[in-house]
Formats: sequence, C-alpha cells, structure tokens
Amino acid sequence: MPKEKFALGIDFGTESGRVVAIRVRDGEEIAAAVVPYPDGVLDEKLPGGSKLEPDWALQNPRDYLLVVEKGVPKVLKAARIKPEDVVGIGTDFTASSPLPAKSDGTPLCCLPQYRKQPHAWVKIWKHHAAQPEANRINEVGRARNEEFIRIYGGKYSSEWFFSKLLQVLDEAPEIYDATDKFMEGADWIVWQLTGQERRNTCTAGYKAMWVKGQGFPSREFFRALHPRMENVIEEKVGNAYYALGEKAGGLTPFWAKKTGLQAGTPVSIGNVDAHVAVPACTVTQPGSLVMIMGTSICHMVLGTEKRMVEGMCGTVEDGIVPGLWGFEAGQSAVGDIFAWFFEHGVPDYIHREARKLKIPHLAALEKRAAALKPGESGLLALDWWNGNRSILVDVDLTGMLVGLTLATRAEEIYRALIEATAFGTRQIIEAFESKGIRVEHLVACGGLPEKNQLLMQIYADVTGRDIKLAERLQTCSALGSAMHGAVAAGRAAGGYDSIFEAAEHMAHVQKLTYRPRPEHHEVDNRLFQEYQTLHDYFGRGTNDVMKRLKGLKHEQTA
Repeated sequence: MPKEKFALGIDFGTESGRVVAIRVRDGEEIAAAVVPYPDGVLDEKLPGGSKLEPDWALQNPRDYLLVVEKGVPKVLKAARIKPEDVVGIGTDFTASSPLPAKSDGTPLCCLPQYRKQPHAWVKIWKHHAAQPEANRINEVGRARNEEFIRIYGGKYSSEWFFSKLLQVLDEAPEIYDATDKFMEGADWIVWQLTGQERRNTCTAGYKAMWVKGQGFPSREFFRALHPRMENVIEEKVGNAYYALGEKAGGLTPFWAKKTGLQAGTPVSIGNVDAHVAVPACTVTQPGSLVMIMGTSICHMVLGTEKRMVEGMCGTVEDGIVPGLWGFEAGQSAVGDIFAWFFEHGVPDYIHREARKLKIPHLAALEKRAAALKPGESGLLALDWWNGNRSILVDVDLTGMLVGLTLATRAEEIYRALIEATAFGTRQIIEAFESKGIRVEHLVACGGLPEKNQLLMQIYADVTGRDIKLAERLQTCSALGSAMHGAVAAGRAAGGYDSIFEAAEHMAHVQKLTYRPRPEHHEVDNRLFQEYQTLHDYFGRGTNDVMKRLKGLKHEQTA
C-alpha cells in the first residue's frame, strides 16, 4: 500500500493561530493545535504601556512566528507524522492586516527605536482608526472615476491596506520613511518561512486595489492622494503578485529545524482566512454562499461574470478559485455582539434557572429565546455594534435596539440580536441577487454554527434558504490552507494539481441541514421590511444621529 501523505494548514486568526495536519487522500484531520497570541489584540495599549487611541487594533508579528514554532511540532508529534510524509504547507490570515518592515523583513516594531510607536506594529482587520484616510481615498477615487471604487461596491474601507498606509504617512511620517516594505501579514509569514517575498493576488485584489491584468491605480492617483505617495508601489509595495495555490518556495533550513519538518517542503502562496475556507466548504462553483461565522461574518460567493455590487469588499477575478469571479461581503460584528450581551446583559434569573436545570447559563438563555416566535418580543435591532461593513461600508454607524418596554426580558433581547445579524446577512444576499449573482443555498463554517443551533435555524428562517454545515466547522480555514499546501506540492509529490481536485477529495459537508420554516419565514419577511426601513434611515444619511453621538463621545473623552 502506498504510504499516506499529509498537508499542514496554518490559520492565523484574530486571537490565536491554529495548525492542523490533514490526510491528503480524504481530508481527514489527524491532529490540531491552537496557539494563543501572547499579546493578543492590542486595542488599549502597547506592550510596555503606551496608550492607544480609540478604534485602534494592533498585533505583534512575533506572535505569528510563535504559532509556527510551537504549533507545528505539537501537531507532528500528536499525529505521529514523519517529516518526509508532509507534502506541503499552506497558510491563511485575517485581512487586511499589514505591517511596516525593513528590506530584510524585520518588522519595525521589533526594532528598539520604533517599539513605542503604534504605527510600527501590525494593524489588524478591526483597526478602524484610518476612517479619515478611507474617506480621502474614496473622495479622490470617485473624482477620478477609479476602477477600484466600483470593484469595492462604491467605497474603500478603513479596514483595508491603503487606508492604513495613508494613516501611517499622515500621523507618523518618520515611520513611513523607515518602511522599506509595507505588506500583508499573509505575505510576511510566507516570506519568513521560505525566504522568498511572494505576495498573493487574493489579499491584493480584495484589500489593496490590485486588478488582474491592470495592477494598481496609476501614479497620478496616488499623487492626488498624497504627494509623497506618487511612487508608493515601486518604493514600498511592489508589482509582483502570485496566484493562489502556487508554490511560494520551500521551507528554509532555519524553520525546518524549528518545526521538525524537512527543508524544502513546499509552502503555498498566502491566502485570506475567509477566502481559503470556500473550497474547504466544498464550494467551487456558483450558486452557494459561504458564511464564515465567528466574531464577524464573511460572505463569499462565486460567479461567472464581473458584477459590481453595492458595499462589496471586493470583486476579484480568480480571487477564490481560478476561472471564476469571487465576491466578498461581510458583517463587522456577529459573535462579538453576542459576547457583549453575554457579558453585560444576562440577568440572575437566567443563572438561577441554569443551576436548577444543571446546564450552562448560555444554554438556558438559548432555550428561552428558542421558545419565542418571530415578532413576539416586539423588538428589532440594527447589528452595527462595530459599524457596518456591507453594504453601507461605514464604521461610524452604531448599534440600535427598538421596542423596549418595562416587560422586556433578556431572552427577547438576545433573540432580537440574533435576528438582526440574520437580517444583515439577508441584506447582503439581496444585494448580490439584485445584480444577477444567484444564491440558492448557504454553507456555514466557523465557531458559531457549532455552538448555536438557534442561530442557524433563525438564519434559515430569515433568508428562506437551506443551510448546510462544513464538516470541519472550527478548522475550515486551516483545512483550506492545507488543501492549498497540497496543490503547491502537486500530484507528482503526493498532493493535487488543482484546488478543484483537492476539494473533491479533501472537503466535505455534514448531513445536517437547516431548512426554513414557512410560518416563521412569513413573519421574518415583515420584520425584515422594518429592518430595511431603519437600515436606510440611519445608514444612508437621513438621520446621522449615530455619528453625532459618536463624535460627542470622542469630544468628551479626549
């Protein structure tokens, strides 16, 4: 019998990194390890005490290296895999998470002279302090009728690459000057592992204005944005980009020794966590929308033609799989909203009931919320606790809850928050379908589907669509990375020659399917109409009270 071969997937998330060992033959997960980031998300102060302004979110790139150093040996040992049986390695990253580095790849925050400067650290996806820069990018882009404005559904986000780079130049020109390479964490980690700087087309297309066949916007655009950015592509970003599934290089002897792997083990081009999860959910053709459900939700769908959709995070040719257009949308907070409520809104009577029933208090809360019918609470929420990513692309919007009375109970609020996030997803689906991009059913992965059956049933009821679950809910992105690692190796080395072939053998969904309940869907349709009314009233400029209140808050806390 031929010897079994394996691929490693490394998923760099928001709070931790995950390493998985996957059997190439059938996608079976043999072992997994989670390595928390020692510094986590830096949103209040830097290590050492420097205070951060509101809306900042940073990370320490050394934490990423620790994931590889600790996670890979742990997985190899647990799986009892020999180094020569690992055919390839794939990685994925939250995005946009760029960092400034020197020409040799050293992050500026790792140099003593820059350690206390916030702009020297990684700005992760939830860093929203670059909104003024995003506004300027959109103003200049629209005035010049730039292609990227249409690709991103009308607005470039503060979460993305050039908003963050422009913020560096605006607020810390000395850091901008010291930056030889401004690059995504997804590309930086591949550079560390292989010694080769190989930037990926996925992150560039969805977050950095890069268009296949055209490249970046012109020097004239960047000069209009800021005179010092005229040559930013040649000086700090680069023009060479590589397709998903390509081999970036082989593992360096240094990292081979650190991990216990063989030097030269193929490492694939980097990827984005949401995008790499799509083929891992078995989706390689149009018609299915993938929801990567966690602290936020990313919504991914494939199409045969280029379409410009309001509020999309990107419309990229070959952006998810080759030969198709990949469309991305998202909600900035979902699991984070529930976590906020669990921390601040669960009263004593829920805890007492949980103790009596000998179940977790969150299970008691869910049980009560599941007993409610749609509309029974008289509540309706807007799911903007962390701004709106799609379709409004506005981080200055805030959450809202309508219909409270003295009789309102915690389980009613909890259900209203779940419904609000489901309405947000339906808003995105309707934006896709308004442009001819069909969404016949949904496939979910991530931490939320595993933890919350009520959530998934409400999403089916609200959207009116069946929802399937990926077999590997928690490790879907890591599985997708391992699949791309197998593609980087190629069939001759024990992997696969395409992501389509890899998905056919390595990706699976569960038998469980959530189906919409007609009587609930009918009421949810009426609630959704009310949601849309509030969505447009507070989100499209009729009433900017949310922004005025946020401005007043900043004024009083400055």
